[in-house]
Amino acid sequence: MRRALLLVLDSLGCGGAADAAAFGDAGADTFGHIVEACALGRGNRDGLRQGPLRMPFLVSHGLGLAAEASRGKPLPGLEAPAQALGLWGHAVETSQGKDTPSGHWEIAGAPADFAWGYFPDTQPSFPPALTQALIAEGGLPGILGDRHASGTDIIEELGAEHIRSGKPIVYTSVDSVLQIAAHEESFGLERLYDLCRLARRLCDPLRIGRIIARPFVGDAPGAFRRTPRRKDFAMPPTMGNLLDRAAEAGRPVISIGKIGDIFAHRNTGEEIKGAGNMDLFDKTLTALERLPDGGLIFANYLDLDTDFGHRRDAPGASACLEAFDARMAELASHLRPGDLVIFTGDHGNDPTWRGTDHTREHVPVLAFGPGIASGSIGARPTFADIGASVAAHLGLPAPIAGRSWW
Repeated sequence: MRRALLLVLDSLGCGGAADAAAFGDAGADTFGHIVEACALGRGNRDGLRQGPLRMPFLVSHGLGLAAEASRGKPLPGLEAPAQALGLWGHAVETSQGKDTPSGHWEIAGAPADFAWGYFPDTQPSFPPALTQALIAEGGLPGILGDRHASGTDIIEELGAEHIRSGKPIVYTSVDSVLQIAAHEESFGLERLYDLCRLARRLCDPLRIGRIIARPFVGDAPGAFRRTPRRKDFAMPPTMGNLLDRAAEAGRPVISIGKIGDIFAHRNTGEEIKGAGNMDLFDKTLTALERLPDGGLIFANYLDLDTDFGHRRDAPGASACLEAFDARMAELASHLRPGDLVIFTGDHGNDPTWRGTDHTREHVPVLAFGPGIASGSIGARPTFADIGASVAAHLGLPAPIAGRSWW
């Protein structure tokens, strides 16, 4: 029986979204601008990387071709082959957001069928009733932040006051999200999780997509650092997605990275966490070795987004892409006949763009494995075609949206 791996490199957009202007992102192009930055020497950093972007495995499997088709022009400094070693194309997001849940739910074949709620870019950002309830029910002396902010910046700014006062740092962004940062030792990790569960309940009527616990350590500005024990508390996904279909058929599922959080732990099977892309990739290989026939691995790799996209760090993003590509041949060597790998992104996060937030873009879609044909799958009208194609490969009923390319 066949197996499938659905690998999402978080924030790997490839430009071209027709509705990007509605999101303030006309012209954003995560992959294309990283390639251009490297070609112009702007992707260089001593001790990190130098020269043109080098991603031989994914480019040979169609990444350059997919990006060029999406953006409508060549990528300078990236030699895309005339014929890829697998199927390649790009997909268009139809959900109303440019966030992680919207992208992943649609990838899984069940787009968000409602409009997310958002907090305004004002000070304060949160409705007074929400803030008062969080303080009262959470037994807090108050909160810090209450505005749009970069997570690393606001922790650096308010971390010391948080430790002194016991007030958690609560902030948001242009995404449908409420984030709570607190010190693992002085505030307590489980207390932070409990506070986020409370915030999840309070935010449900507002249709806020995610409540994110952002634990950190350190004792002074310059020494604060976020830990791998982040936890997301998401709204339940739309019913009828790929994970639901696999569970209904009794198929084994292994969720790697933050997939369990994104899908509110519904039908996500065995959940495996890790500390960054390389650790998560190691765990993907280990999971693949024991994945039974008919099984699905669904993985998210977040470093490109959290460490480099939001921080607008093009050299770091370039090095991150190259490090990920360097592992792909190792994964390919573990595949057996009947295995399918689909590689994609969930939205953009252009490290050369203004601001610090996600960007509305197409995503590349590559499909390969022993016996998988090569060629173009074209411009897919929805990310949901990915989930529909995985379902078809595994012999599962189709999710509620999308059409298979098989």
